Amino acid sequence: MGSLVSPSRLAAEIYMAPRTPFFAALFIVVAASVSRAADPKPSVGAAPIKKGDFALTRSKEVKPKRLVVYKTIDDRKLELHVFEPAGHKPSDRRPCFLAIHGGGWVAGTPTIMYCVCEDLARRGWVCASMRYRLHKPTEGTTAWESVKDARSAMRYLRTHAAELGIDPNRIVAGGRSAGGHLAAMTALGAGLDEATDDLKVSCVPDALVLFSPVIDTSAEGYGHELLASRWKELSPRHLVKPGLPPTIVLHGMRDTTTPFAGAKAFDEAMHAAGNQAQLIAHQRGSHSYAMRTQELFDEAMGQALAFLKSAGIESPNK
Repeated sequence: MGSLVSPSRLAAEIYMAPRTPFFAALFIVVAASVSRAADPKPSVGAAPIKKGDFALTRSKEVKPKRLVVYKTIDDRKLELHVFEPAGHKPSDRRPCFLAIHGGGWVAGTPTIMYCVCEDLARRGWVCASMRYRLHKPTEGTTAWESVKDARSAMRYLRTHAAELGIDPNRIVAGGRSAGGHLAAMTALGAGLDEATDDLKVSCVPDALVLFSPVIDTSAEGYGHELLASRWKELSPRHLVKPGLPPTIVLHGMRDTTTPFAGAKAFDEAMHAAGNQAQLIAHQRGSHSYAMRTQELFDEAMGQALAFLKSAGIESPNK
Protein backbone atom coordinates (compact mmCIF):
# COMPACT_ATOMS: atom_id res chain seq x y z
CA MET A 1 0.00 0.00 0.00
CA GLY A 2 1.31 3.48 -0.84
CA SER A 3 2.48 5.90 1.83
CA LEU A 4 -0.12 8.17 3.39
CA VAL A 5 0.28 11.88 2.57
CA SER A 6 -1.32 14.40 4.91
CA PRO A 7 -3.83 16.82 3.37
CA SER A 8 -1.65 19.82 4.24
CA ARG A 9 1.43 18.29 2.64
CA LEU A 10 -0.53 17.24 -0.44
CA ALA A 11 -1.92 20.73 -0.87
CA ALA A 12 1.53 22.27 -0.45
CA GLU A 13 2.97 19.97 -3.11
CA ILE A 14 0.19 20.92 -5.52
CA TYR A 15 0.77 24.58 -4.69
CA MET A 16 4.42 24.22 -5.73
CA ALA A 17 3.63 22.38 -8.98
CA PRO A 18 3.56 24.20 -12.34
CA ARG A 19 0.09 25.73 -12.74
CA THR A 20 -1.07 24.32 -16.04
CA PRO A 21 -4.86 24.60 -16.49
CA PHE A 22 -5.18 20.98 -15.28
CA PHE A 23 -3.14 21.63 -12.15
CA ALA A 24 -4.95 24.91 -11.52
CA ALA A 25 -8.29 23.09 -11.54
CA LEU A 26 -6.92 20.27 -9.40
CA PHE A 27 -5.55 22.77 -6.90
CA ILE A 28 -8.95 24.38 -6.47
CA VAL A 29 -10.65 21.03 -5.86
CA VAL A 30 -8.06 19.76 -3.39
CA ALA A 31 -7.78 23.12 -1.62
CA ALA A 32 -11.50 23.07 -0.99
CA SER A 33 -11.31 19.55 0.44
CA VAL A 34 -8.46 20.32 2.85
CA SER A 35 -9.77 23.69 4.00
CA ARG A 36 -7.12 26.32 4.79
CA ALA A 37 -4.24 23.85 4.94
CA ALA A 38 -3.62 24.49 1.23
CA ASP A 39 -1.14 27.30 1.81
CA PRO A 40 2.24 25.88 2.81
CA LYS A 41 3.39 26.94 6.26
CA PRO A 42 6.75 26.59 8.02
CA SER A 43 6.98 23.44 10.13
CA VAL A 44 6.39 24.25 13.78
CA GLY A 45 9.66 24.02 15.70
CA ALA A 46 11.80 23.56 12.57
CA ALA A 47 14.83 25.83 12.77
CA PRO A 48 15.52 27.95 9.67
CA ILE A 49 18.59 27.15 7.57
CA LYS A 50 21.13 29.91 8.19
CA LYS A 51 24.66 28.59 8.46
CA GLY A 52 27.07 27.99 5.62
CA ASP A 53 27.65 29.56 2.24
CA PHE A 54 28.49 26.98 -0.40
CA ALA A 55 28.49 29.72 -3.07
CA LEU A 56 31.22 31.69 -1.30
CA THR A 57 33.39 28.61 -0.85
CA ARG A 58 32.95 27.53 -4.45
CA SER A 59 33.79 31.01 -5.73
CA LYS A 60 37.35 30.51 -4.48
CA GLU A 61 37.75 27.14 -6.20
CA VAL A 62 36.71 27.83 -9.80
CA LYS A 63 37.60 30.46 -12.38
CA PRO A 64 35.90 31.74 -15.53
CA LYS A 65 37.24 30.95 -18.96
CA ARG A 66 37.52 34.63 -19.81
CA LEU A 67 36.26 38.15 -19.13
CA VAL A 68 34.28 39.99 -21.79
CA VAL A 69 33.42 43.70 -21.59
CA TYR A 70 29.72 44.16 -22.35
CA LYS A 71 29.51 47.90 -21.70
CA THR A 72 31.79 50.85 -21.12
CA ILE A 73 30.21 53.84 -19.42
CA ASP A 74 31.94 56.89 -17.97
CA ASP A 75 35.27 55.18 -18.71
CA ARG A 76 34.27 52.21 -16.58
CA LYS A 77 34.35 48.77 -18.14
CA LEU A 78 31.68 46.31 -17.03
CA GLU A 79 32.52 42.65 -17.64
CA LEU A 80 30.88 39.30 -18.07
CA HIS A 81 32.76 36.46 -16.35
CA VAL A 82 32.24 33.72 -18.92
CA PHE A 83 32.22 29.97 -18.24
CA GLU A 84 32.14 27.57 -21.20
CA PRO A 85 31.63 23.80 -21.51
CA ALA A 86 34.55 21.61 -22.51
CA GLY A 87 35.20 21.68 -26.24
CA HIS A 88 33.01 24.72 -26.79
CA LYS A 89 33.27 26.37 -30.22
CA PRO A 90 31.92 29.69 -31.54
CA SER A 91 29.93 27.70 -34.08
CA ASP A 92 27.95 26.04 -31.26
CA ARG A 93 24.47 27.21 -30.33
CA ARG A 94 24.43 26.50 -26.62
CA PRO A 95 21.81 27.64 -24.14
CA CYS A 96 23.13 30.57 -22.12
CA PHE A 97 22.55 31.69 -18.53
CA LEU A 98 23.11 35.28 -17.40
CA ALA A 99 23.90 35.05 -13.66
CA ILE A 100 23.49 38.13 -11.47
CA HIS A 101 24.88 38.43 -7.94
CA GLY A 102 23.04 39.80 -4.93
CA GLY A 103 24.01 42.26 -2.23
CA GLY A 104 21.02 44.56 -1.87
CA TRP A 105 22.19 46.57 -4.92
CA VAL A 106 24.91 48.06 -2.68
CA ALA A 107 27.50 45.25 -2.50
CA GLY A 108 28.60 41.95 -4.02
CA THR A 109 30.73 40.71 -6.90
CA PRO A 110 30.25 38.33 -9.86
CA THR A 111 32.23 35.61 -8.06
CA ILE A 112 29.31 34.67 -5.80
CA MET A 113 27.50 33.21 -8.82
CA TYR A 114 30.44 31.11 -9.97
CA CYS A 115 28.84 28.02 -8.43
CA VAL A 116 25.88 28.36 -10.80
CA CYS A 117 28.11 29.05 -13.78
CA GLU A 118 30.44 26.13 -13.12
CA ASP A 119 27.52 23.76 -12.62
CA LEU A 120 25.82 24.82 -15.84
CA ALA A 121 29.04 24.74 -17.87
CA ARG A 122 29.44 21.06 -16.90
CA ARG A 123 25.94 20.51 -18.26
CA GLY A 124 26.80 22.07 -21.62
CA TRP A 125 25.73 25.67 -21.06
CA VAL A 126 27.58 28.92 -21.58
CA CYS A 127 27.16 30.95 -18.40
CA ALA A 128 28.13 34.57 -17.76
CA SER A 129 28.23 36.18 -14.32
CA MET A 130 27.91 39.94 -14.74
CA ARG A 131 29.40 42.93 -12.98
CA TYR A 132 27.06 45.87 -12.64
CA ARG A 133 27.09 49.35 -11.14
CA LEU A 134 26.05 49.37 -7.50
CA HIS A 135 23.78 51.80 -5.68
CA LYS A 136 26.23 54.60 -4.77
CA PRO A 137 24.44 57.96 -4.89
CA THR A 138 27.68 59.79 -4.08
CA GLU A 139 29.04 58.44 -7.37
CA GLY A 140 25.84 59.14 -9.28
CA THR A 141 24.64 55.53 -9.49
CA THR A 142 21.50 53.97 -8.01
CA ALA A 143 19.56 50.74 -8.32
CA TRP A 144 18.16 52.14 -11.57
CA GLU A 145 21.66 51.96 -13.07
CA SER A 146 21.90 48.37 -11.84
CA VAL A 147 18.71 47.58 -13.78
CA LYS A 148 20.03 49.32 -16.89
CA ASP A 149 23.22 47.25 -16.74
CA ALA A 150 21.30 43.97 -16.50
CA ARG A 151 19.25 44.93 -19.54
CA SER A 152 22.41 45.95 -21.42
CA ALA A 153 24.06 42.61 -20.61
CA MET A 154 21.08 40.71 -22.02
CA ARG A 155 21.27 42.75 -25.23
CA TYR A 156 25.01 42.13 -25.48
CA LEU A 157 24.50 38.37 -25.27
CA ARG A 158 21.88 38.42 -28.01
CA THR A 159 23.89 40.73 -30.26
CA HIS A 160 27.07 38.66 -29.89
CA ALA A 161 25.45 35.22 -29.83
CA ALA A 162 27.29 34.04 -32.94
CA GLU A 163 30.76 34.77 -31.59
CA LEU A 164 29.91 33.51 -28.11
CA GLY A 165 28.54 30.22 -29.48
CA ILE A 166 25.11 30.61 -27.89
CA ASP A 167 21.53 30.35 -29.08
CA PRO A 168 19.96 33.84 -28.95
CA ASN A 169 16.57 32.20 -28.41
CA ARG A 170 17.66 30.20 -25.35
CA ILE A 171 19.04 32.82 -22.98
CA VAL A 172 17.99 32.51 -19.33
CA ALA A 173 18.50 35.24 -16.75
CA GLY A 174 18.75 34.43 -13.07
CA GLY A 175 20.19 35.61 -9.82
CA ARG A 176 20.32 35.55 -6.07
CA SER A 177 18.50 38.11 -3.89
CA ALA A 178 18.97 41.55 -5.51
CA GLY A 179 20.45 39.69 -8.47
CA GLY A 180 17.15 37.86 -8.83
CA HIS A 181 15.45 41.24 -8.83
CA LEU A 182 17.69 42.52 -11.63
CA ALA A 183 17.06 39.35 -13.63
CA ALA A 184 13.31 39.88 -13.28
CA MET A 185 13.69 43.50 -14.34
CA THR A 186 15.22 42.47 -17.66
CA ALA A 187 11.65 41.40 -18.48
CA LEU A 188 9.72 43.92 -16.38
CA GLY A 189 11.74 47.14 -16.58
CA ALA A 190 10.36 48.55 -19.80
CA GLY A 191 11.88 51.95 -20.51
CA LEU A 192 14.74 51.57 -18.02
CA ASP A 193 17.42 51.40 -20.69
CA GLU A 194 20.86 52.86 -21.26
CA ALA A 195 20.81 55.65 -23.83
CA THR A 196 23.49 53.81 -25.82
CA ASP A 197 21.56 50.50 -26.00
CA ASP A 198 20.15 49.28 -29.30
CA LEU A 199 16.48 49.04 -28.36
CA LYS A 200 15.78 46.96 -31.46
CA VAL A 201 17.47 44.07 -29.63
CA SER A 202 15.21 42.52 -27.00
CA CYS A 203 16.54 42.31 -23.45
CA VAL A 204 13.73 39.99 -22.35
CA PRO A 205 15.16 36.55 -21.47
CA ASP A 206 13.60 33.30 -22.64
CA ALA A 207 13.15 32.19 -19.01
CA LEU A 208 13.89 33.38 -15.47
CA VAL A 209 15.39 31.49 -12.50
CA LEU A 210 15.13 33.52 -9.30
CA PHE A 211 16.79 32.46 -6.03
CA SER A 212 15.30 34.25 -2.97
CA PRO A 213 14.72 37.33 -5.12
CA VAL A 214 13.88 40.85 -4.07
CA ILE A 215 10.43 40.61 -5.62
CA ASP A 216 8.39 43.14 -3.62
CA THR A 217 9.83 46.59 -2.85
CA SER A 218 6.79 47.84 -0.93
CA ALA A 219 6.97 48.54 2.79
CA GLU A 220 6.17 44.84 3.36
CA GLY A 221 9.09 43.71 1.19
CA TYR A 222 12.72 44.76 0.75
CA GLY A 223 14.37 47.99 -0.42
CA HIS A 224 11.47 50.33 0.22
CA GLU A 225 13.50 52.97 2.07
CA LEU A 226 16.38 52.84 -0.39
CA LEU A 227 14.11 53.29 -3.42
CA ALA A 228 11.96 55.90 -1.62
CA SER A 229 8.96 57.36 -3.45
CA ARG A 230 9.86 55.59 -6.72
CA TRP A 231 9.78 52.09 -5.18
CA LYS A 232 6.92 50.85 -7.37
CA GLU A 233 8.99 51.37 -10.54
CA LEU A 234 11.27 48.56 -9.39
CA SER A 235 8.80 46.19 -7.72
CA PRO A 236 8.40 43.01 -9.82
CA ARG A 237 5.35 41.94 -7.82
CA HIS A 238 3.57 45.12 -8.90
CA LEU A 239 4.75 45.04 -12.53
CA VAL A 240 3.47 41.60 -13.56
CA LYS A 241 1.71 41.52 -16.93
CA PRO A 242 0.74 38.91 -19.53
CA GLY A 243 3.38 37.60 -21.89
CA LEU A 244 6.28 37.29 -19.45
CA PRO A 245 8.87 34.51 -19.86
CA PRO A 246 8.52 31.23 -17.94
CA THR A 247 9.67 31.91 -14.38
CA ILE A 248 10.67 29.76 -11.43
CA VAL A 249 11.15 31.27 -7.97
CA LEU A 250 12.96 29.30 -5.26
CA HIS A 251 12.21 30.98 -1.93
CA GLY A 252 12.58 30.07 1.72
CA MET A 253 9.51 30.35 3.90
CA ARG A 254 11.71 31.50 6.81
CA ASP A 255 13.25 34.32 4.75
CA THR A 256 13.29 37.48 6.88
CA THR A 257 15.22 39.54 4.32
CA THR A 258 12.96 39.19 1.32
CA PRO A 259 9.73 37.93 2.91
CA PHE A 260 8.10 34.83 1.45
CA ALA A 261 4.74 36.61 1.22
CA GLY A 262 6.09 38.68 -1.64
CA ALA A 263 7.19 35.61 -3.59
CA LYS A 264 3.77 34.03 -3.06
CA ALA A 265 1.98 37.20 -4.22
CA PHE A 266 4.24 37.40 -7.28
CA ASP A 267 3.53 33.77 -8.16
CA GLU A 268 -0.22 34.33 -7.85
CA ALA A 269 -0.01 37.44 -10.03
CA MET A 270 1.97 35.52 -12.66
CA HIS A 271 -0.69 32.80 -12.87
CA ALA A 272 -3.51 35.34 -12.89
CA ALA A 273 -1.83 37.01 -15.88
CA GLY A 274 -1.60 33.66 -17.72
CA ASN A 275 2.18 33.27 -17.45
CA GLN A 276 4.02 29.99 -16.89
CA ALA A 277 5.42 30.08 -13.36
CA GLN A 278 6.43 27.86 -10.48
CA LEU A 279 7.14 28.68 -6.84
CA ILE A 280 9.38 26.30 -4.90
CA ALA A 281 8.67 26.98 -1.23
CA HIS A 282 11.30 25.56 1.14
CA GLN A 283 9.79 25.23 4.61
CA ARG A 284 13.06 25.76 6.51
CA GLY A 285 14.69 28.04 3.97
CA SER A 286 16.17 31.30 5.16
CA HIS A 287 17.47 33.95 2.76
CA SER A 288 19.49 32.48 -0.13
CA TYR A 289 18.98 29.01 1.38
CA ALA A 290 19.64 27.33 -1.98
CA MET A 291 23.31 28.31 -1.82
CA ARG A 292 24.01 27.47 1.82
CA THR A 293 25.20 23.88 1.29
CA GLN A 294 26.05 21.73 -1.70
CA GLU A 295 23.10 19.45 -0.95
CA LEU A 296 20.65 22.38 -1.02
CA PHE A 297 22.35 23.81 -4.08
CA ASP A 298 22.17 20.53 -6.01
CA GLU A 299 18.50 20.15 -5.12
CA ALA A 300 17.69 23.70 -6.21
CA MET A 301 19.58 23.38 -9.49
CA GLY A 302 17.76 20.14 -10.23
CA GLN A 303 14.42 21.87 -9.64
CA ALA A 304 15.42 24.83 -11.79
CA LEU A 305 16.64 22.67 -14.66
CA ALA A 306 13.50 20.53 -14.56
CA PHE A 307 11.42 23.69 -14.87
CA LEU A 308 13.55 24.98 -17.76
CA LYS A 309 13.11 21.65 -19.52
CA SER A 310 9.34 22.00 -19.15
CA ALA A 311 9.71 25.44 -20.75
CA GLY A 312 11.59 23.98 -23.72
CA ILE A 313 15.17 24.78 -22.63
CA GLU A 314 17.04 21.56 -21.98
CA SER A 315 20.65 21.05 -20.89
CA PRO A 316 22.85 19.62 -23.70
CA ASN A 317 24.66 17.30 -21.25
CA LYS A 318 22.62 14.93 -19.10
